Amino acid sequence: MLKRFALFTMMLLLFLSASQSVWAFSDIKNDPNEAKIAELQKMGILSGSGKNDVFQPKGKLTYAAGITMIVKGLGLNIDNIRFIKEPKVTDSFPKMKDDAWYANSFIIASLNGLEIPRDTDPSALMTREQFAHHLMKGILRQGDFAFIDLYVVMKDEADVEQTYMDSIQKLLILKIAQLDKEQKFSPKSAVTRSDAAGWLHGAIQFVKNTPPVPPVEEPVPFPLYDLQLSSKAVNSEITEVTVSAQAPNPGYGLRISSISFEGDQAIIHVEPIYPDKDKFYAQVITNVKAVTYIASGFKPVLGEAGASVGGSTGIIGGNGTSSGSPAPDMAVGQ
Repeated sequence: MLKRFALFTMMLLLFLSASQSVWAFSDIKNDPNEAKIAELQKMGILSGSGKNDVFQPKGKLTYAAGITMIVKGLGLNIDNIRFIKEPKVTDSFPKMKDDAWYANSFIIASLNGLEIPRDTDPSALMTREQFAHHLMKGILRQGDFAFIDLYVVMKDEADVEQTYMDSIQKLLILKIAQLDKEQKFSPKSAVTRSDAAGWLHGAIQFVKNTPPVPPVEEPVPFPLYDLQLSSKAVNSEITEVTVSAQAPNPGYGLRISSISFEGDQAIIHVEPIYPDKDKFYAQVITNVKAVTYIASGFKPVLGEAGASVGGSTGIIGGNGTSSGSPAPDMAVGQ
C-alpha cells in the first residue's frame, strides 16, 4: 500500500513539474521582467510563439502586438456602444486588413481613445514613447486618477514627441516605467517585448489598486429664464404674488419652493418642474407661473433661481407666521 502511494506521489510531482515547464515561457529566465511576464501569461494576456513556446523578451514589439497587449491587459471593450453598421478596422486604419488577427483590437483601441494615428502600419515597430502614450491613454480610460504634481527630468527629453510627454511623465511618476542609468528614456528606440510587458503589468496593478477620483457633479443649469415677479393686493391684509418664467416646452412647470423673511422682505424662492421623461413635447416657448400669498406688510422679492431655503409657502399672517392655510401656489403653463 505504501509503495503504491509513493509511486502515485512521484508520478504526480513529475506531472506537475512537466506541466509547469510547458506552461512557462522557455526564454524568460533571468529576464528583469521574468515574474511579470509569467504572471501575464497565466492571466492569458500574453501568448508565446513557435514550437518552443518562446516569448522573445528582447525582441522588438510591433504595433499589432503592442495594441493587442494593451487592449487585453486593461480589459478594454466596446460592449456599451451600439452600431448602425458593424465597424471595420479599415474604416479608421486604411493600411490594415479587416480579417487580420489584430483587427478587433485596433477597433476597440480606436473607440476607447488610445489616439492611434490613422496611417499606422500594424507591422511597424512601436517606439517606447508610442507604447507609453497608448498605454497611459488606456489607463485613463479606466477612470480619472490623481497624479502627483511632479516633473521628472530626462536627459534626452528634447527627443520626446511633445504629444507623448504627458503620458511618459505620468508613467515615470507612477514608477511603471523607468529611466536608464544615464537618466534617459530613449523615446525613439523600439520598445522591447520585455519592457512592454513590464509596463503593462504595472499599469494593470495601478488600475486594480488605485481608486479613481469621484466625478464632480456639475450643477444642473436652471432650465427656465426671464423670471418675473408681480404682486397685487387681495385685501388690506393679503398680497397675491405671482412668479412667471419662460420654459423651453409645455412639459415644464414652476413652483414656489419656499419663502424666507429678512426684515420687511418676503423672499420668494422658486424651482422648476421637469417634463415627464416618457412623454414627447413640442419645442415651443411656453409661459409658466406660480402663485402664492403673503401678508401685506411684507415686500415680495424674488430669490436666487433654483435656491430653496427653510420657509413657508402658506399665507403669511401679519406677525410673519403661517396662518396654517396651504398656499394655492401651483405649476401653471400658459
